[in-house]
Amino acid sequence: MDLKRDAHIIIEAALEKVMPDEAVSQALTGKRFDRGRVYLVAAGKAAWQMSRTAAAILGDRLQAGVCVTKYGHVKGPVPKVLCYEAGHPVPDENSFRGTRAALDLVCNLDREDTVVFLLSGGGSALFEKPLTDGRELSDITAQLLACGADITEMNTIRKRLSAVKGGRFAKICAPAKVYGIVLSDILGDPLDMIASGPAYPDSSTCEQALAIVEKYRLSGQYTPEKLLAVYKDSLLLELKNYSILLYNILRKAKCTFPEEHILRLTVEDQEVLKEKTGELKRILEKVFYERCGLFAEVVYEYVPVKENRQSL
Repeated sequence: MDLKRDAHIIIEAALEKVMPDEAVSQALTGKRFDRGRVYLVAAGKAAWQMSRTAAAILGDRLQAGVCVTKYGHVKGPVPKVLCYEAGHPVPDENSFRGTRAALDLVCNLDREDTVVFLLSGGGSALFEKPLTDGRELSDITAQLLACGADITEMNTIRKRLSAVKGGRFAKICAPAKVYGIVLSDILGDPLDMIASGPAYPDSSTCEQALAIVEKYRLSGQYTPEKLLAVYKDSLLLELKNYSILLYNILRKAKCTFPEEHILRLTVEDQEVLKEKTGELKRILEKVFYERCGLFAEVVYEYVPVKENRQSL
């Protein structure tokens, strides 16, 4: 019996089993996608290795794919897969560009289609469509890294500032199915925290996010006024697709903060507007609370209608 040799054999076998290539091979070999089209999206530091293996196994069944990984990690072309290198641990413009390409790929799929989603550590920075200004998000990430927040705390904050985290990517893929293969880099393997869970429901709460903000004294970055400044364009786009009247009310309103947690909208005194201001108030307060973990009260100030001005 050679204990040293046996130990080496055991260690090498264990390492081989957890390599990205092996994990993908085990998950996909023999897996049948009999109906619809198959697309591939990969994000994380192991995304290129995982994509290469998946593309080889899927072969002609693969329609197209997008891979977003860390700088220096793309080792060559992958058939039918566009590969992007991007910033880690702080997201950058290439993170956003690669993610946009992935979203363009999956946004108009059918019920019979499948998205093979390959996820590994580093995906939180590499796979991102921010709901806030990109530079602001990068600054927030840098602050969280510098203050000593652990990965679960960081990802709890990140989810509230992202259009793809906390299960939102899976919703964009709908009605297509998402077949996820996840390499965990977090103890306990919480699927909603690995790369911030793009395809898994969020178990964290706004209260927890706010507690993290206060714990690390980051609250100066998260006032309603600052968040509205970076969210407003996104909010207007959402409102435009929902109700043109609500869109016009917010677009034309003068927004001020007489107190830190009070948003005052100054609008024209028209009956047609007053009928909708209650609905807009609920939407805005819900956005502040559910996406940002902040309480903000929306109040109105009505001013006389200007002469010779068309009504909304």
